Amino acid sequence: MNPQTYILTHFGGFWRFVQSVPWLRRKVNRFLINSSIDRTATRPYPFTTLNPYTSWESLTDRTYSNRHLPAVEQPPNLPDTNTLADLFMRRGETILCPKSTVLFAYFAQWFTDGFLRTDGNNPGKNTSNHEIDLTPLYGVNKPVTEIIRAKHGGLLKSQMINGEEYPPQLCENGVVKTEFAGLKQVQFGDRSPEEKNQFFAMAGDRSNVQIGYVMLNVLFLREHNRIAGLLAREYPAWDDERLFQTARNIVIVILMRIVIEEYINHITPLQFPFFLDPGAFPNERWYRQNWMAVEFTLVYRWHMLIPDKLTVAGASVDPWTTMWNTSLITDRGLGALFEEASRQPAGKVGLFNSPRFLREIEVRSIQMGRDLHLASYNDYRATYKMPRVTDFSEISSNPTVQSELKRLYGNVDRIDYYIGLFAEDTVPNSVLSPLIGTLVAIDAFSQALTNPLLNPNIYNERTFSPLGMELIEKTSRLTDVLHRNIPAGSPNFYVSLTREDWKRV
Repeated sequence: MNPQTYILTHFGGFWRFVQSVPWLRRKVNRFLINSSIDRTATRPYPFTTLNPYTSWESLTDRTYSNRHLPAVEQPPNLPDTNTLADLFMRRGETILCPKSTVLFAYFAQWFTDGFLRTDGNNPGKNTSNHEIDLTPLYGVNKPVTEIIRAKHGGLLKSQMINGEEYPPQLCENGVVKTEFAGLKQVQFGDRSPEEKNQFFAMAGDRSNVQIGYVMLNVLFLREHNRIAGLLAREYPAWDDERLFQTARNIVIVILMRIVIEEYINHITPLQFPFFLDPGAFPNERWYRQNWMAVEFTLVYRWHMLIPDKLTVAGASVDPWTTMWNTSLITDRGLGALFEEASRQPAGKVGLFNSPRFLREIEVRSIQMGRDLHLASYNDYRATYKMPRVTDFSEISSNPTVQSELKRLYGNVDRIDYYIGLFAEDTVPNSVLSPLIGTLVAIDAFSQALTNPLLNPNIYNERTFSPLGMELIEKTSRLTDVLHRNIPAGSPNFYVSLTREDWKRV
């Protein structure tokens, strides 16, 4: 561990003092964020997945993914992708993460699905807006958004079930209702009529697939409608359009605060907690238009987070039973499911810990890196100002990982980028390896903080209203959002991305 990292991860009393001095806290927050992003060149990048060279289209066509490094020829005789996929598979029970809960797994999948959206027919393409704009809730474009709007009071369409608010049903008698015909749902056609009847009409095309995704979409639908109602009472002259757009802006920034102040702080091993400070970075060289990189897409394949069994509705169930099954949430209620996910440990990110039913996904992920001619694991370490490894023991302390990598690759310079990401040891007090953590810091900060709503010309009462600013400033965690969106008299549920029993080492 280098001296700077040691200081940042120890001396808790000093860091508590820094947090207690507002001007010093802001300066340190800005310095650490800039230091994280500046580990590599910043946008605009000269290359995308369109061509192996720079063209006008590659600099402007954002249907293709950016890339941190140019395409390279793949080394000859690399290990077979099917063989490499075995490195990811569990060899017994789930290896549990000492820090993360299943809610962290749910949130990571739901949150990143808004902007890391690989085209199934072309892995070099990204079908998102490249913005952190709550696409899972509001949809990828205006026509989709219009379908889910109630068109009165700034609200999203909803219904009440067992005293709680949910999206309306997508289907009737197994057929999509006419009003929702424009909503795309992946893997929808092979569901039975009975399954289809319980699906919700939501703008995200994967919204009904897994219970964690449904939970978070339902929560933020309730938050949007709650805020729209508050705005309508506070500003009775506002029409539906202004109420909707203002509520949407407020909810997006609330998500930003949760991402920086709960999600990122859960991931990082640092003693200093990051916080959202809009307007602190207007003149940074990295302050450029968002454009998601293919390397970032592969970083987020955290399949290992899902344990072999999930606790849902009081029972230990196979993860498959939580897919395409929205009755789990309507029968149990939102608060209880959030608490169950918060009290269950997630799996540890790394090799030998992916569920076997996701094996084919690992095969495709390795192949994606090769098809897009990504540089080697060691080349990416060097790009992010990390020392190149010269021996397999420098990647992992696990003898099995070392021996398997040596057997398959023979030389550390031949290791695929995707394999190297997950082969490294996890950083103490973090949930990720050094390379994954570095990439998350670079792209998460530089993509989140460039959101136009955080610009100092926009982040003000004119955009959000005085009431909206108040709502944003008093929200920093998921538990804040949940407990104001469940029925009155509900218990105080435990809601956390971090295990209740986690202790810093």
